[in-house]
Amino acid sequence: MVKKLLIRNKFFVPLVTIPIILSLIGLVFIFEASAIRSVSAFGDSLHYLKYQAIWLAIGFFVMMFFSYFDYKKLYFFSFISLGVTILLLMIVLIPGIGLQAGGARRWIDFGWFNVQPTELSKFSVIIYLSSWFIHREKRRFLSFLTLVGFLIFLIILQPDMGTAIIVFLLSLIIYYLAGMNIFNLFLLIPVAAAGFFLLIKAAPYRLNRLTAFLNPSTDPQGIGYHINQILISLSQGGLFGQGFGSSRQKYLFLPEAHTDSIFAIIAEEYGFVGSLMLIILYFIFIYKIYHLIRLSPDKLSKLIAAGVFAFFNLQIIINLAGMVGLFPLTGVPLPFISYGGSNLLISFALIGILLNIEKRVKV
Repeated sequence: MVKKLLIRNKFFVPLVTIPIILSLIGLVFIFEASAIRSVSAFGDSLHYLKYQAIWLAIGFFVMMFFSYFDYKKLYFFSFISLGVTILLLMIVLIPGIGLQAGGARRWIDFGWFNVQPTELSKFSVIIYLSSWFIHREKRRFLSFLTLVGFLIFLIILQPDMGTAIIVFLLSLIIYYLAGMNIFNLFLLIPVAAAGFFLLIKAAPYRLNRLTAFLNPSTDPQGIGYHINQILISLSQGGLFGQGFGSSRQKYLFLPEAHTDSIFAIIAEEYGFVGSLMLIILYFIFIYKIYHLIRLSPDKLSKLIAAGVFAFFNLQIIINLAGMVGLFPLTGVPLPFISYGGSNLLISFALIGILLNIEKRVKV
């Protein structure tokens, strides 16, 4: 009876519907949040909107490709994806090739567009580890640890702590769900936590973010400026918001208003009610993926769907928790809403894989 209800739910709201709705909402608010910056930087208020619209169109075709690409063939595709990821993560560190912004070297310039290799690393980790752990084997933990440690090392060199945390957590979740030895994780987690703590202590900007998180009133014009501007946006939104187009923080007060901090602009214009409706959309979307995990026809599809489930959950939770001061700001985008082509492409590629899995669910 439960399985019949799950299958019926599968067709109630198509899995792709909410990502498309969220992406269209994202286009509106990317224009809202970036128009002033676009004019000052490029003389064109539509600059970021046009690029995001192009990425959305490409993302749709990428999703369609993976929706028809048999997910069982991802076992072979994963080797190529991981190899390309490692290559790009090394290339981006080369001065003159990797673009540097805000003290980080995270983008490769291909002319009219930039690629962020760390976003591809999330995709590669999901499909590679899922394919790798189809069969249980003993003494695999050291190989797993070496691979994940190497990827995180390359990501930290950029540096990108937010992505490093997500890749690490994704790896642990897939390892656990694959039925590997859980006692290895009990040994790894405290060591990893100590390692991340040392990385925070070693880099002043990371320590500053942690300090601002623990006490936002510390140096409000310096290290606490970003989080304080976010809190101002949220407080000005109130219950119903200032109204569409009425944000004051978008006038270059709020850093990264069209990327990582876009939720603050939404909350300022549509208040608690509008923010809650957005979160409900995310909840329905995540709930749909959860049902697909329950219906997955084999271990590979179950691990991939669970990895995608963890991917979206981690990004949503880390971003929103950072916006309300429950987690340090890490530069993690809000899926489908924040400006950024690489994250949008990877998100739609993963949706395409889920659609392919969904086609093979026996009704």
